[in-house]
Amino acid sequence: MAQRRLLEGLGVTVAEETAYRSLLRHGPATLSELAAETGSSAAAIRRMLPRLEDLGLISRVAGRPLRVVATPPNIAIDILVARRQEEITHSRAAAALLATEVAERSGPHPEEVLEVVTGRDAVARRYLQLERNATQEMLVLVHPPYAVDISDDRENRRRAARQGAPVIRGIYSPLAFEQAGMLAHTRHAIAGGEQARLGQVPVKLAIADARTAVLPLVSDEDKAVESALVVHPSALLDALVGLFETLWRAAVPLRLTTDALEPETWPRAADTEVLALLAAGMKDDAIARQLGLSPRTVQRRVQVLCERLGARTRFHAGYLAAHNGLLAR
Repeated sequence: MAQRRLLEGLGVTVAEETAYRSLLRHGPATLSELAAETGSSAAAIRRMLPRLEDLGLISRVAGRPLRVVATPPNIAIDILVARRQEEITHSRAAAALLATEVAERSGPHPEEVLEVVTGRDAVARRYLQLERNATQEMLVLVHPPYAVDISDDRENRRRAARQGAPVIRGIYSPLAFEQAGMLAHTRHAIAGGEQARLGQVPVKLAIADARTAVLPLVSDEDKAVESALVVHPSALLDALVGLFETLWRAAVPLRLTTDALEPETWPRAADTEVLALLAAGMKDDAIARQLGLSPRTVQRRVQVLCERLGARTRFHAGYLAAHNGLLAR
């Protein structure tokens, strides 16, 4: 029965490990004795000797004939690990140098920007890999069909238990909830911290950390996702991030009840008045006088409205409200 290899991961060959373990079992030995124990030849052991010494696995015993002894395992393994760590350090330094050579080019080649994934299972694996590697933010446009089985309880529990999970912002197409179980899945996701909105979703899309995006090559809600395009850092990726942010500002926050999914009733009548005055260019003090509120109350309400609308300034909030038809309500 072949013995299990224990030192392969530390760069030790089968023959070298066999000789070392034989010395551990039987103690110091001459080259002929070691050859007999390992089923090799004395000449082969002699050729292997410098390598075993270099690895720190053996040392020579003084006297004649030549005898060798195994280095104690705790010492030998420490030597091998230190050697491997040094090699890894050098490799990482080499990777950094190679990266500078890539950076010296005028830009990435097309084949480095776009990656085509074919096959339903391959697409699902690529999406899960994207999701698991995200550390900061996941942006998702949700629309059927789905590459990943949302009824997979094991995968759902893994997502919920993940430490350091990224912020997730999702825009759901109304068609997303025609699939059984999607409503409950979304409810759990929101309970777990996902920011969800309902809006127009022209294409399925997932973006991780603004560095990698996945979208289907064929847009057909009646067919499974059989192929997908993976987009790496490029102008195209920047455009996809911009598309998501535009759709996010136009989407409506979701309110989930125990049995339904519906847009949140917003803005309230009082908020509509504030938005109308913002759109007119009025300052907080003037708005406060018009509505009979304190300036501090108006400031807090304006801040909340800006956050809800995704506005960068007070005037931008008024513009977005008018653009999205909120003032007409």
